[in-house]
Amino acid sequence: MEAACIACGAVVPLDAKPMRYACRCGGLLEIRHRFEAVDAERLKDTFRRRLGERHTAGAGGVWRYKELIAPELPDSFIVTRNEGNTGLYAPECVREFAGVRRLWLKAQSENPSGSFKDNGMTAAVSHGLSLGYKRFACTSTGNTSSSLSMYAAAAGVQAHVLVPDEGVSLNKVLQTLAYGAQVAAFPGTYDDGIRWLDEHAEENGMHICNSINPLRIEGQKSIVFELAQDLDWTLPDWIVLPGGALSNASALGKGLRELHALGFIAAMPRVAVVQAEGASPFHRMVAASSDTLIPEPSPRTAASALNIGHPPSWRKALDTVHRTNGVTVAVSDAEIMAAKACVDRSGIGCEPASAAAAAGLRKLVLAGTIHRDETAACILTGSLLKDTDAIRGYHLDGAFAEAPWRNGIRRIRLDEITAAGFMQ
Repeated sequence: MEAACIACGAVVPLDAKPMRYACRCGGLLEIRHRFEAVDAERLKDTFRRRLGERHTAGAGGVWRYKELIAPELPDSFIVTRNEGNTGLYAPECVREFAGVRRLWLKAQSENPSGSFKDNGMTAAVSHGLSLGYKRFACTSTGNTSSSLSMYAAAAGVQAHVLVPDEGVSLNKVLQTLAYGAQVAAFPGTYDDGIRWLDEHAEENGMHICNSINPLRIEGQKSIVFELAQDLDWTLPDWIVLPGGALSNASALGKGLRELHALGFIAAMPRVAVVQAEGASPFHRMVAASSDTLIPEPSPRTAASALNIGHPPSWRKALDTVHRTNGVTVAVSDAEIMAAKACVDRSGIGCEPASAAAAAGLRKLVLAGTIHRDETAACILTGSLLKDTDAIRGYHLDGAFAEAPWRNGIRRIRLDEITAAGFMQ
């Protein structure tokens, strides 16, 4: 297995320790596959057949597409929790909120650890096992650490997690601890943690599983593979997703390019990347028509998974925006929470970062960037239970002025309860 530097094109082998995550020039690496022998129609039949499997790696929504993700990886190293196979929904209330003709929600929140990170983590951990690593590490605002610790536990190896001591959902930290990871909280941001791992992981025998790991990106691109298969290989006009570390924008962009080049899809959708206003360095760069990202030194948003000021995958994400004629947008925390309330009441639910996709889609429609007659799919990246503090703040504590307080909890004596009383 080999990768190429996205900056200078240098080829880097990835089939032996120590694992390389970047080129000597500093550019991130991207897996390069030899797809000359791929027959799209034959593989479509293979992917369809694997949908009916049980208790095999191919039964999941990542390794179903093994030929397009890590064809050289021996099956014996695959650690899987049947990730993927997530629901695709079309709730009318969310479509009306967003304002487009047709809308689908791809609920990666239904993954086993509760977020989209599982799609990439199964590939990163499996590859690390094939190289002989026994210690796996990440820095995280929560979802990455939860996912890594789950796969490490399943594989019987140790997870080491760095977590900023502020701006992270306690739910995610508790989930990480429950899976048995060694967790260290540090003063600083996600970006500080990434720098520490880059400098010290190898000397400590650790395999980094953040999005700088190119196998993470390979696994995550399965999200768009599954979306395409769900829709019989015809994708909507737009794919809208939140942007924190920008691994999803990078992965889905790579997946779309490959699907189109190989003939799985006839046309590429446009991609919209949504950031929170308090952590939007990527959006500011794109809006300024710049090709240089200026980090946000003190990112701050209620959508804790987006609380990243220097996203490591910004160059790959920028390539996705350019290649798909895509756009970016920034939304306020109030807009995020209003969208979350709508998604929650559709019966699906999501964490605030996920809701940024629906909030961004609505904002782009109101601005005329996305036409009301177009179609879209929003990627819901994390479960409603990933951040219960956000639910409490919205419904009970008055954290957002637009909250419908009448739908919160009211105190009432049992002998006063009537059906009509619940409707007041």
